[in-house]
Amino acid sequence: MSTQRTTVLTGITTTGSPHLGNYVGAIKPAIASSREPGMNACFFLADYHALIKCFEPERIRQSTLEIAATWLALGLDTNTTTFYRQSDIPEIAELTWILNCVCAKGLMNRAHAYKAAVQDNIDRGEKPDYELSMGLFNYPVLMAADILMFNAHRVPVGKDQIQHLEMARDIAQRFNHRYREVFVLPEAAVQEQAAVMPGLDGRKMSKSYDNTIPLWLTEKQLKKHINRIVTNSKEPGESKQADESALFPIYAAFASAEQQQTMVRSLNEGLAWGEAKKIVFEHINTELAPARERYHALIERPEHIEEILMAGAAKARLYSRPLIEQVREAIGISRLCSAK
Repeated sequence: MSTQRTTVLTGITTTGSPHLGNYVGAIKPAIASSREPGMNACFFLADYHALIKCFEPERIRQSTLEIAATWLALGLDTNTTTFYRQSDIPEIAELTWILNCVCAKGLMNRAHAYKAAVQDNIDRGEKPDYELSMGLFNYPVLMAADILMFNAHRVPVGKDQIQHLEMARDIAQRFNHRYREVFVLPEAAVQEQAAVMPGLDGRKMSKSYDNTIPLWLTEKQLKKHINRIVTNSKEPGESKQADESALFPIYAAFASAEQQQTMVRSLNEGLAWGEAKKIVFEHINTELAPARERYHALIERPEHIEEILMAGAAKARLYSRPLIEQVREAIGISRLCSAK
């Protein structure tokens, strides 16, 4: 990982199956950016993060397989990028503890996810910290370790994740000031689509809302899901606005500017919602069909995916091992004399 290049880092938590929001908001732009000249791209499966909210081992294993197969099916080049499983890099866990010893507790008190969980408990008449784990409280530190371990310059995030980047910068600054300058201060590359991609009911596409469109549905299933997108009761021939349904924003995430303009004009001229859904289905299906075949072939070869992940871990550790040695030296945890 050359320091002369820009390092960009992206991770996806292994708690479920990828959906269209993951694809257009994270995976597709990440793979595209990895092909830019001078880019050093790191992509990882965030299985330690999964433990914070998922207590089903088999689900985490299956999600790891599905997400890895998704990246590969969509064209991730593991020869020019670093693709690894978080738990295969032991230096990340070590760095997390060291950063915990640097991070101010007050910073964690302000984390949006923790505050929301506390408020939810209060609203339900429970004690503020009822059933809240230290994993939930501390996970921004683990996220900081993910980022700082590879001295990422740029981290693509949705608007709701900006705080985590700010926290990573704060922790890095505290370490650099207290000891010596080891860490690059990462910048957030805000992914607008990740924050606005709607689900079937118009709310943000999220597994927690049960409104997602899974990425690798069959053609028949994909058509059924798109037909479930909520629209209003306007009849064919009645003028419609693009913002009256989640259908157009979903289409816009896949369509060119010219295609979007055509759809807006057709809706204004009275295009039936059913016909609009047919156009959306055909457009999305055309883009995903070739990758869908590759995905299903990969899913049948977990041993091949495991080989790729282990090779990626070995590649990642060429950077993480020297960096953790720098960190140890900075904090005074190092050999008392040179090894002979």
